[in-house]
Amino acid sequence: MSRPGRDDAPDRLYTITGGRTSSGPDSPFDLVTLVVAESQPAPGMQSEHAAILRLARFPTAVVEIAAELRLPVSITKVLLCDLLAAGRVSARHPRKAAVYDPDILEQVLVGLRNL
Repeated sequence: MSRPGRDDAPDRLYTITGGRTSSGPDSPFDLVTLVVAESQPAPGMQSEHAAILRLARFPTAVVEIAAELRLPVSITKVLLCDLLAAGRVSARHPRKAAVYDPDILEQVLVGLRNL
């Protein structure tokens, strides 16, 4: 029995990435990396690359792109590395939330309770 999303034509995935199975150890992409398209899809471009550029018109997480394309995240990262190398996308990590001092938060809570 076939598992949806798992057994989807491995030969197709091999073809999409040109046989590459990893985006490399220095890849800037993880699941929450935000990807932004820097150009429009070009004629003759691989359909998956064009789809990524359309999806990433606004900052979009790698995991969201993979889900929309219905591709494994590892394959999506390989495609994103291709686009990054060509200067067609940029990647940035979301800003980390500020670390708050627990004492200040407790004082705020006490102040709110006293209202």
